[in-house]
Amino acid sequence: MTNKPNTTAEALNQVLADSFALYLKTKNFHWHVAGPHFRDYHLLLDDQAQQILAITDPIAERVRKRGGTTLRSIGHVGRLQTIADNDKEQVDAAAMLGELRRDNDALADGLRTARELAEQEGDSATSSLIDDWIDQAEQRSWFLRETAA
Repeated sequence: MTNKPNTTAEALNQVLADSFALYLKTKNFHWHVAGPHFRDYHLLLDDQAQQILAITDPIAERVRKRGGTTLRSIGHVGRLQTIADNDKEQVDAAAMLGELRRDNDALADGLRTARELAEQEGDSATSSLIDDWIDQAEQRSWFLRETAA
């Protein structure tokens, strides 16, 4: 999405697209990580991918409850996502962790935008849910930062 979202539903759709992009990137890195910390990184990234996937349905349902329509295809995800894909054949483990940390920070920022719009629209239910999703993104980012230290 090239324009700043104007409604909670628009912002949540962008967050949903970013969640799918981040999920797939996290699984990609989970599948392709290598090196002396393989097992730890492999398990960490799998846990994080599962957490990201778990929020996708509640996000989509909030969009529908707000009267919007939500994602319909991978192409739709591609048009809305702000988190860049990584198609490189080889990525160093430390680079993977750093990229995912930045992406989780970006997801948290998108969630903050959605929360601001929800609050402007008087939607405390959505705002409350978003608080939890921000906390999860910040925790993932923290784990990635500390793991890469």
